[in-house]
Amino acid sequence: MYDLGDVVEMKKPHACQTNRWEIIRMGMDIKIRCLNCQHIVMMPRREFEKKMKKVLEKKED
Repeated sequence: MYDLGDVVEMKKPHACQTNRWEIIRMGMDIKIRCLNCQHIVMMPRREFEKKMKKVLEKKED
């Protein structure tokens, strides 16, 4: 499962050709930030779960 601060891979790469996103907000909606160009996207949790491929890095405690 995923949590706040994790780095995830989405099914489709971003326009900047990177596919690494950091989860920066969780709730009913999930906000993710592209780790290459810093673009921020917010989407409903259900849509995020469909579009997420896998967790690349867990946040270090």
